[in-house]
Amino acid sequence: MEKAIINRVTTSGLTTFDLTEYYHRGERIIYDLKSNLFMGMILKEKDFRAFLKVHDWTQYEGKNVAITCSEEAIIPTWAYMLLTLKLEPYASCIVFGSLNDLEKKLFDEALGKVDFDEFTDKRVVVKGCGELPIPTNTYVELTRKLQPYVKSMMFGEPCSTVPLYKKPKV
Repeated sequence: MEKAIINRVTTSGLTTFDLTEYYHRGERIIYDLKSNLFMGMILKEKDFRAFLKVHDWTQYEGKNVAITCSEEAIIPTWAYMLLTLKLEPYASCIVFGSLNDLEKKLFDEALGKVDFDEFTDKRVVVKGCGELPIPTNTYVELTRKLQPYVKSMMFGEPCSTVPLYKKPKV
């Protein structure tokens, strides 16, 4: 007589927190102010304002935009602010910085919407493998936010976890 195969993972009482469920699917792009520089060195206010008036901003509809300048140029703060005002009606998310900075912002916003009360006194496994790039900063922020609620926290997959935290018994 064969013994029935028991899936101990499903009966373990573990709750998986999968950060890929919070991944914003929108396209990520960089807006490089380099193309607005005069002779690749300076930003002329008059020319920049003229560009802002005629540029087709609808192309940024629903996109996530990282604003940067890849040239060694001094860009006045107001230029980033004007650019943001033009992008705001169209873009889903706008940040100053790199695509990594954009990714961090998107995940921070997603984690800000999580109701962590649902993890109260649960044994949580933070899923560690996936096809989508999750910034390390996001794991740090998730750990900080989850810890006050959970009974225990692990990292990895339910079948192979690294213990991280266990609530002290009172």
